[in-house]
Amino acid sequence: MTAAFVAEPLVTLAAGLTRDFLLHHRVCPKAFAADGTLIVAVTEDALIAGADDVAFAYQRAISLEVVSRDEVERLVERLTTRAERTVELARIDSSIDDLATDVRDLANQPPVIRYVNLLVRDAYDAGASDIHLEATRTGLAARFRVDGVLVPAPEPPSQLHHAVVSRIKLLAELDIAERRRPQDGRIRVRLEARELDLRVSTIPTMFGESVVLRLLDHGGRAVTLDELGMSARVLNIMAQLSARPDGMLLVTGPTGSGKTTTLYGALQRRDAHTEKIITVEDPIEYQLPGITQMPVHRQAGVTFGGALRAILRQDPDVVMIGEMRDQETAEISVQAAMTGHLVFSTLHTNDAVSAIPRLLDLGIPDYLVSATLEGVLAQRLVRRICDDCRVEYEPSPETVAAVAGRPIGRLTLLRGTGCPACRGTGFRGRLGIFELLAVTDDLRDAIAARASRAQLRMLAVEAGLVPLRSDGWQKVESGLTTVEEVARVVQN
Repeated sequence: MTAAFVAEPLVTLAAGLTRDFLLHHRVCPKAFAADGTLIVAVTEDALIAGADDVAFAYQRAISLEVVSRDEVERLVERLTTRAERTVELARIDSSIDDLATDVRDLANQPPVIRYVNLLVRDAYDAGASDIHLEATRTGLAARFRVDGVLVPAPEPPSQLHHAVVSRIKLLAELDIAERRRPQDGRIRVRLEARELDLRVSTIPTMFGESVVLRLLDHGGRAVTLDELGMSARVLNIMAQLSARPDGMLLVTGPTGSGKTTTLYGALQRRDAHTEKIITVEDPIEYQLPGITQMPVHRQAGVTFGGALRAILRQDPDVVMIGEMRDQETAEISVQAAMTGHLVFSTLHTNDAVSAIPRLLDLGIPDYLVSATLEGVLAQRLVRRICDDCRVEYEPSPETVAAVAGRPIGRLTLLRGTGCPACRGTGFRGRLGIFELLAVTDDLRDAIAARASRAQLRMLAVEAGLVPLRSDGWQKVESGLTTVEEVARVVQN
């Protein structure tokens, strides 16, 4: 059995080992275990002598992990490419003063190109949603956002800070001479059979420019509502709301909580063969067959509000607006819902009930909110316990009581200890926790009467609303996530 994994510096290529050797013997060093042993990936038909040579090269005991030949080749390419990058970066470090001072020339140096390429590859392999390159006093810090949490990534030498940023700006067709104002762009790259769209954002900081790249995999598929982790009750009501002929369905939550993914799942409940479905998005995250998707382009004057006005002249049955962020968009959405369209959109609020006062704040009359709003789904994303390293443990009674909403005392739950499959985090993948407000007749009357938020929430609970924290606790009891993870994402 493989020893427990612990996060350590990346495995580097040991002296005496080469790409050809590893590929010939079908072996590759993969990670370090907590007890110091080296985990080596091998194929079922690997040459055992090769594994012995790897153990000798690293002067460590080894633990074998059987993987496919394609996986070994991918690991070998990643390991040897990183080794070549290290050698080249060291060489450029020693002669950095001799390089041309023109930042454009420096950005096109092979070591810089290799670093940026490897960074994107590593982020994709790790399943990261974003790459963060942050300017610090000592250079450029690199991190990936994996399952909603930032983790360390390979960093370039401090001397190459400006070169790496300039390389990314060149690829995104941004102005590399402009460092005093934020810029936005995009890069389209292909990794094997996958096409990635990288959304690039740069901002000036005290120590230089910081960059964030958001990875959008156009080769991936949209997730269905059944795969999001909804309870049977929430899934049933969402299916009913998604099938309505008109009205407005909103999904709320902070940035990165999976709102657009949920709306994609709702759209897939519609019949795109017999209905006209149009979306306005910023950006388009997945390509949905049979659905017309329109990107926002602010520089060309295409905003959510302006695009919504245009698509209503296209005779749609269902409309999805990526975000309801201003009065114009909210007003047109409500009018569309009143005139026989089903409108999906998102709002930034902490819970489902808060969407109602938010719509009123945007200038929508209370009688229109009452007449058009059919449901509001609030959600958060929590990390899922890794299936390969889950163990029982006893959490603190205080944390359990805070999440469960009542004192329970000592009990045994599940958590991950960390393994190669989850990169030592104890988590792999994410699932949602939800609270669904289905608007009833009593709620419509309360909205029209401008009832307080507390009164609206009381009516919602009476109608069957299960709060976010309670839904999270149910998933803790089911062994899907940890009580600490729910406490992290649900603060109220």
